[in-house]
Amino acid sequence: MRLRGVLLPAAVLSLTMLAALPLPSCIPQSTPPQPPPPAQPPPPLEVTNPILSGDFADPSVLRVGEDYWAAATSSEWAPHFPLLHSKDLLHWEVVGPIFQTAPTWSEGNYWAPELAQDKGRYFVFYTARQKGGPLCVAVATAAQPSGPYTDHGPLVCQELGSIDGALIRDENDTLYLVWKEDGNSRSLPTPIWAQPLSEDGTRLIGAPTQILMNDSPWEGQLVEGPHLIKRNGWFYMFYAGSACCGRDCNYAVGVARSRKLLGGWEKNPLNPIMKSNESWKCPGHGSVVTDTQGRDYFLYHAYRATDFVYVGRQGLLDEIQWAEDGWPTINGRRGPGGKVLAKPAAFSEDFTSSSLATGWVWPNGRQPTTSVEAGLLSLSPPADRAADPIGAVFARSTNAGNYTAETVLDVSGLPAGMAAGLSAFGDPENALGVYVRSGKVEVWHRERNTHEVLTSLDAPTSADGKLRLRMTAKDGQTYRFAVSPEDTTWTEVGPELSGAYLPPWDRGVRVALTAGGVAGASARFDSLRITPN
Repeated sequence: MRLRGVLLPAAVLSLTMLAALPLPSCIPQSTPPQPPPPAQPPPPLEVTNPILSGDFADPSVLRVGEDYWAAATSSEWAPHFPLLHSKDLLHWEVVGPIFQTAPTWSEGNYWAPELAQDKGRYFVFYTARQKGGPLCVAVATAAQPSGPYTDHGPLVCQELGSIDGALIRDENDTLYLVWKEDGNSRSLPTPIWAQPLSEDGTRLIGAPTQILMNDSPWEGQLVEGPHLIKRNGWFYMFYAGSACCGRDCNYAVGVARSRKLLGGWEKNPLNPIMKSNESWKCPGHGSVVTDTQGRDYFLYHAYRATDFVYVGRQGLLDEIQWAEDGWPTINGRRGPGGKVLAKPAAFSEDFTSSSLATGWVWPNGRQPTTSVEAGLLSLSPPADRAADPIGAVFARSTNAGNYTAETVLDVSGLPAGMAAGLSAFGDPENALGVYVRSGKVEVWHRERNTHEVLTSLDAPTSADGKLRLRMTAKDGQTYRFAVSPEDTTWTEVGPELSGAYLPPWDRGVRVALTAGGVAGASARFDSLRITPN
């Protein structure tokens, strides 16, 4: 090899050639740091619906730290608005009511409690009917989500009715109430309004602004149940449209968005983003929660297709997916998702504890007198209902259309004329059941407040002074009754009865212990069991 005509020595030549060769792999080389692999999103929860089994319409959900809180419509059942707690969004426990007694300004229609938090304060915005007046949106507050809640009364009571209140701060951090005007109750349009709230959230100030209207064919006679969130510079409103309840329902879920709270709302062109499928009917009226892993979920209600209206609207959960265009979808618009619960849980209480299990209810304004002693529940009607053979009603929600309910009644000290038994209860004017009265076992029904005994037979003799009463429900609408003195041999009482008339439009049928007919007297029960078949 020559350099500018000079012949290089062999040693120099060898070094030059060696330097030109690539370094062997055993010699360390510096490499730039590699970015960490992208974080994988957590897998979705394994949801089995319903997660709120039974009649839990219009559910609202709130996360506080690692705890989840939910509330639901109680309608004409007291105490008002069941409050539930969960640690994982999947398993829930009723921990009490929001209101043990009805707010003094109200007289019924306890619907749609919306849980909210703002700057360390907790709210429930709820619907109720003003005494002698229209439906109103009212508010109660608490220092913690578990309560106790202090009622502040109505915020808005429009002539057509005001329902479904929700809380949001606008783009300028002003606190607002959003609600629906109930125009559909008079075959009129149903605007959704927004109006500023005082900073403590207990008074409306300023003027209302209409922000949405039912103007799409699928929405039918109404839009309602607004729930608002902020995400990536947008306000999103999840809402329900069309008929909510009963056999002819066609409820579905829509979503709209806007950059500003008071204007510019556009509806998702793919609405409704959720509607009925083979497993669930008429889904809607829900709220959004972000879990501890950053996933967004929608908690809402629907009728299970196999049980339909008789159980009521049950609480379902589905994950929300956000598309690249910013619109949310749920289960690919295929309707409610998740696995379907194969067999709901049974309920059983033996009254061996001095405190009753949570979840017992009674008709609004008709609280019975109850006490537990020596393994027996004593049940007596309010004084103004004492003459009614079902004046005392103490009930549990059902969670299946096919079930067997059994109670054990102490007849040893049952006063003459006192009726005590077991009922499928729609409301005080529509119910059916079996009771023991004056040595007889009687099957009865009440429709439109007309009470009639259909079958009467002599009560069997019981060695222990107790009789077992059984009610078997089929498809949520047909019922059979039986009696046994010792839980081995059962005697059918009367023919199969139709209960198709029972469910009021906004609630499901309850299983009730009943008593009445004698002033100042009580009936004693030593258990209640409800077993899905």
